[in-house]
Amino acid sequence: MATHQKGAVKKRAWIVFFDESGISLLPQVRRTYAPRGRTPLLRHRLNWKRAGMAAALGYHAADFERGPRLCFHLKPGTYDTTSLIDVLERLKAFYAGESVVLVWDGLSAHWSRGMRAWAAEQDWLTLERLPAYAPELNPVEMLWSAIKTCELANLAGDHLADVADAAERGIQRVCSSEQLPWSFLTNTGLTIHHQPPQN
Repeated sequence: MATHQKGAVKKRAWIVFFDESGISLLPQVRRTYAPRGRTPLLRHRLNWKRAGMAAALGYHAADFERGPRLCFHLKPGTYDTTSLIDVLERLKAFYAGESVVLVWDGLSAHWSRGMRAWAAEQDWLTLERLPAYAPELNPVEMLWSAIKTCELANLAGDHLADVADAAERGIQRVCSSEQLPWSFLTNTGLTIHHQPPQN
């Protein structure tokens, strides 16, 4: 069992994986079906407007019966230290002040001076860093893949709101499933002594 898992069990904390991704009006091109001889065409506005998505997927280290929890945030533009702190304040309310071990990558905004100063004042939060170049260890990467190959696949929206709405539908689909969040977590190789619900 990893060190952060042992510490989380002792603290009766949630282990929460966090990641950000971007969406834009440029469609996520994916293979699809079409009648033979009729290659599908994607017509879209050449527009670089972007929105940022952030998600936190966690499970309770000492009580698996509480199930996985998924928290999602969406904003225009990209995330910086200030906006990430705002997201973490919402995460604090989401977990109702319970202890959280937050695991995320080495993005500069995650470990900036401002972020470290803010985190040092949070008695509910412990930050852990993922190894470099190891996205396969973060289950939120699988969440992004699930949305981008389904709700966002080949979506050529006229407005950024169209893409944002599709992303939120994808999050709702994942949240309505008992199996998907656990599958994202266990696919990383985590030692979770819980039998996920079967289909």
